[in-house]
Amino acid sequence: MARTPSLGAHVSSAGGIDKAVDRAVDLGAESFQIFGAAPQMWKRKHHPDEDTESYRQKFTQARLKSSFIHAVYLINLASPDDELLRKSTDTLTAELDLAARIGADGVIFHVGSHMGSGFDHALPRIAAGMREALDRTPDDALLLLENNAGAGRSVGSTFSELSAIMNAVDNPRVRICLDTCHAHAAGYNVATIAGLKATVDEFQRELGADKLAAIHANDSKTPLGSGRDRHENIGQGTIGVKAFRRMVRNRLFRKAAWLLEVPGYEGNGPGKADVEVLKSLRDDADVPDVPAPSG
Repeated sequence: MARTPSLGAHVSSAGGIDKAVDRAVDLGAESFQIFGAAPQMWKRKHHPDEDTESYRQKFTQARLKSSFIHAVYLINLASPDDELLRKSTDTLTAELDLAARIGADGVIFHVGSHMGSGFDHALPRIAAGMREALDRTPDDALLLLENNAGAGRSVGSTFSELSAIMNAVDNPRVRICLDTCHAHAAGYNVATIAGLKATVDEFQRELGADKLAAIHANDSKTPLGSGRDRHENIGQGTIGVKAFRRMVRNRLFRKAAWLLEVPGYEGNGPGKADVEVLKSLRDDADVPDVPAPSG
């Protein structure tokens, strides 16, 4: 991937999946992320061939760097419930199929919760579900594990757990999406110079620099180690602007596509102003004024 990170945001695919490309361009994004289906529903959305082909054409014409699908939130490959595990595996397979159809770089997903069975007991289920989804789909798209915020029985809040999953799956298509808010909430202190160094060192030791494909660039409403997944706009949370300047220029982090999943300075999700702030940090330019948090 490029040595300078491509920057962008999550955008809506309402009205046709190809409309997401238009919205990404309007934001000034270089990379972007979409939902391929309603994130809180099992029912799949039908995407006609003309829409998926239009997506590909628009993406190429706009000279965008990369795009990703975020899988539905209901997926839980760690579940001991056989019916939920089957639905999860089939849905992840469908997400990868869609990524191949539109030419997206990959699918980002949350592993889920072991629901009390424990990580060691859940690991074979997780690996089997991921391997099946990968085996049933074309090799075009990557499958990205996203770290979580560390709440309750959720899986994947530590780099060691993510490493164990990757080793168990043993497939070159598996990569990592690092969410900065989730990492901070799970106890990785990316807000300080020393904490960022420790985080980067552990990531490289446990996973390897070549495994980082995307970053969810989110500030955090809650403090370090809170275990709570509460995204905030860049500069309005407990991580802060200075920390994001360090991260976006870090040797490890600048290899990935950066994707905002924030409420937005205007409250309507990531907007042009949010992308511009991130670009100014990357380019070492004057940072636009960041509004004070509404709270």
